[in-house]
Amino acid sequence: MLTEGQVMDISREAIYTIILTAAPLLLTSMIIGLIVSIFQTVTSIQEQTLTFVPKVLAMFAIMLLIGAWMLNNMSGFMVKLWSNFSLYV
Repeated sequence: MLTEGQVMDISREAIYTIILTAAPLLLTSMIIGLIVSIFQTVTSIQEQTLTFVPKVLAMFAIMLLIGAWMLNNMSGFMVKLWSNFSLYV
């Protein structure tokens, strides 16, 4: 039977895993958006769709570079949950 403490530990670890896994993509998107917005300000180009293509390309590049790490991070968390499943029931 799960106790409140175990549920909180699982929830905390799940949130930490989500943040750790999503951080590279979110940071890349934020940095690319900042660079493009500075470029738009300097050149007075106010096109809303201008940030879309660089962000998508950067996301694909980051996924190619660290996708395996992200998958291993998520898989490790799920394996840990399933290996301890008998303790939770």
